[in-house]
Amino acid sequence: MDSIIIRGGRRLGGEINVQGSKNSSLPILAATVLVKGISVIHNCPYLTDVDAAIEILRHLGCIVKRENHTVTVDSRFVSRYEIPDSLMREMRSSIVFLGSILGRMGQAVLSSPGGCEIGLRPIDLHLSSLRKLGFAIDETGGKISCRKQKTLTEGIISLSFPSVGATENIMLACALSGGRTVILNAAREPEISDLAAFLNSAGCRIEVGSQGTVVIDGVKRAGDCEHTVIPDRIAALTYLCAAGAAGGDILLKNVDFSDFLSVIPVFEAAGCTVQSEKNTVRLMMNDRPKAVRDIRTMPYPGFPTDAQAPVMAMVSIARGTSVIVENIFESRFKHVGELKKMGAKINVEGRVAVIDGVRSLYGAHVESPDLRGGSALVVAGLVAEGITTVGCVSHIDRGYEKIEDCLKSVGADIERQALPDS
Repeated sequence: MDSIIIRGGRRLGGEINVQGSKNSSLPILAATVLVKGISVIHNCPYLTDVDAAIEILRHLGCIVKRENHTVTVDSRFVSRYEIPDSLMREMRSSIVFLGSILGRMGQAVLSSPGGCEIGLRPIDLHLSSLRKLGFAIDETGGKISCRKQKTLTEGIISLSFPSVGATENIMLACALSGGRTVILNAAREPEISDLAAFLNSAGCRIEVGSQGTVVIDGVKRAGDCEHTVIPDRIAALTYLCAAGAAGGDILLKNVDFSDFLSVIPVFEAAGCTVQSEKNTVRLMMNDRPKAVRDIRTMPYPGFPTDAQAPVMAMVSIARGTSVIVENIFESRFKHVGELKKMGAKINVEGRVAVIDGVRSLYGAHVESPDLRGGSALVVAGLVAEGITTVGCVSHIDRGYEKIEDCLKSVGADIERQALPDS
């Protein structure tokens, strides 16, 4: 099992080319099941979650080839509609295959997904929406069995919460329906628009509105297509947190600044200078961060829950007291205990974390509790005095492509160490 070793205290400076989006790549890979042809996907990052999605595609009967950051999927010979428990447990996002398999095969059998334990991600909203669209669903023995009962002609689904996964599953299940489906209060994340762009390149007809409405005019067939995945806004924000904590001057390339406008005020309140031009963002930080009084995670376009952990690491050394309210997941403070091992002063009560900034963090052996919590520990290690060893790097590898190489390229003293399995 690998660890990441960090010798903290070095300012960062240089450029990072931001990877393709994890949260876009996974539903797009699932969407290739709908294509009775060949899908070419560019800017697909090297992540273990992507590897897991590719294995699911191969199990279903797809032929998948990868060359650098381009993945080619031949889905003409899809023959299975079930995913075994061993593959489903590899990642939480595997539930998005439910909609694509239903759209292609008319039936699907899956087990509960695995991945990070960051609290409940109930799929009740997915299943209730599919039931309204005419799918029969049985949940027994740890399996979810779905079958189309009637031809989908039209439907209006109003989501009680703008769930990204539910929005994606409805889009995928209805893209080939032949009728019109309207989703109200749909998720508005950039990844939803990217999924629609991929499907439209294959001949589907999906319109994503700016106010949370998605209109799906189902077609009968999706054919050969080519698509480039959008940049990963969460990876970009993580690297901005790294520079905000450690200090320095970094330039991120291959980013869309508009995707994380809600987070820029947090960096500015912390004392960072942020500049943007076409496809680039530059952050300069010459001092210890200032406290940020009120950070609340919200559905897009609000502050993203995925950015909460690395931002917490940044403000853990701030001058003053910061407050973070986690409104999306109830168990997304698991990194707090590990940050406290490094000297952070953080108190959690329910969904509220109060961070009293300290002047210095100290190197320690810490374990990644989940994907974003692991990235927070790396950010903390960059500013800590001494040596920090971050274990359970497999969590980080789910969403960050060679995080140690990216940070080393901007001056961090960081390396991966392969340890023998015990």
